[in-house]
Parts: sequence; C-alpha cells; structure tokens
Amino acid sequence: MKLLFAPISIVSGRIAGLTARKLTDGIWGAVEHGQPPRPDQQAAPWSKLAARLALEGAVFAVVSGLADHAARRWFEGFTGRWPGERDEQAAEARQA
Repeated sequence: MKLLFAPISIVSGRIAGLTARKLTDGIWGAVEHGQPPRPDQQAAPWSKLAARLALEGAVFAVVSGLADHAARRWFEGFTGRWPGERDEQAAEARQA
C-alpha cells in the first residue's frame, strides 16, 4: 500500500506547502506591513525573522498534517485500505 500511496502523498505535500506559504504570507501581511524578512537578507531584524519563521513553521505543520490525513482518508475511501498505522480500536468500531 505504501508504494501506491507515495504519489498521492507527494502531490498532497506539495499542495500543502504552497497553501501554507500563501497562508503565512496572508497572516504576515495582516499583522506587519511590507515584505516579510528572509534569512538571506542582511538587514533582517532578528526578532521579526524569528517571528516569521515560527509562524511559517506552525502554519506548515498544521496544513501539512491536515493535508496528509485528508489524503489518507481519500485513499482509504478509494481503495478500502488505510495507508499507514491503523488504530485497532477504530478498526473494531467500524466492524461492529
């Protein structure tokens, strides 16, 4: 199952990355005017850079986790098999 799920995982990961970037830019724009600081900018203030990177990491973790779970649920609905670690209690509840 892992081999069949790999392309779906790759595509959903790319979409999640792009979505997270857009969300981060939108949140940053609502809080701070101007372009967000980047690590390669010499004049980037440490405090704003740290805040930007923390925001980007948090948004990416949430979006990619949700996208991965949604892709796995879609795969399960399409194939009838869960591509990953299966929760035994959930499996028993579905069979009951």
